[in-house]
Amino acid sequence: MARAGRRGADWALALALALLGLAATLGASPTSRRRWPVPYKRFSFRPKPDPYCQAKYTFCPTGSPIPVMKDNDIIEVLRLQTPVWEFKYGDLLGHFKIMHDAIGFRSTLTGKNYTMEWYELFQLGNCTFPHLRPEMDAPFWCNQGAACFFEGIDDKHWKENGTLTLVTTVSGNTFNKVAEWVKQDNETGIYYETWTVQASPGKGVETWFESYDCSKFVLRTYEKLAEFGAEFKKTETNYTRIFLYSGEPTYLGNETSIFGPKGNKTLASVIRKFYALFKPHLSTKDFLLSLLKIFDSVIMHREFYLFYNFEYWFLPMKFPFVKITYEEIPLPTRHTGLPDL
Repeated sequence: MARAGRRGADWALALALALLGLAATLGASPTSRRRWPVPYKRFSFRPKPDPYCQAKYTFCPTGSPIPVMKDNDIIEVLRLQTPVWEFKYGDLLGHFKIMHDAIGFRSTLTGKNYTMEWYELFQLGNCTFPHLRPEMDAPFWCNQGAACFFEGIDDKHWKENGTLTLVTTVSGNTFNKVAEWVKQDNETGIYYETWTVQASPGKGVETWFESYDCSKFVLRTYEKLAEFGAEFKKTETNYTRIFLYSGEPTYLGNETSIFGPKGNKTLASVIRKFYALFKPHLSTKDFLLSLLKIFDSVIMHREFYLFYNFEYWFLPMKFPFVKITYEEIPLPTRHTGLPDL
């Protein structure tokens, strides 16, 4: 009976996805075909986090306002990189090239140092997968990310297992311009996105969705510095990226259209069942069982449900399915900047 039930659910989901794809095709004119990658959605303001969302480690505990520098100050800009959760696990994740990126600033006039980084308000797991709350039909997301600025650079934290390197110098006036841009960027780009989704490994292939994480913030800031005239040193800069590989994604809908009173209950049930596989705080036995189910869903049945721009997408997964890379993205030049990020 269980196997028959699975076949029935698979058939119903396949039909639902086919109908969604057909509807999208029929409803699209030649000039309104979807463009890839899907643009990251920005907002007019940052909402207050829901009290349900709780961080294991407090976000930006020593944060401070960005200071206004004197126009004639010379500001050193430092590339900062260290293994994720280095403060707890040392270089462990560094062996897998899972790195966290930030930017340091040093004022020549005052001698003061500053750190600026962008990361999850409620840790990576909450930004990657939702909570399934019994009192709610829709998955509940705690996926905000934000910039954190504070005085001081923990040299040991960055140098011991990572990188602390001078990449450029700018005037105080340029620093102040970038600071204003950071405030605007932080208020409009409010949620974290773990995955980069591509058609296959390699360069020049179709990208369906771009990640939005700590390294992308650093890259956007470098681009803005170049736009304001900064000239970067010639040094290799590598970044961690987490890829999913899939065929062309299918748009499924938003929270209301899937989980609302008039939503698609079959699809809603399948999405909830998928995310239940990633439930945190499992016992060792439950974790191993969940891992087998994830393998069955993502690898064997080649299914993944992505939440992006507060909308749901179906990804028909392809080999090699998922991959963590540590690849070079060059520093921008003064005239051309970086590609869109």
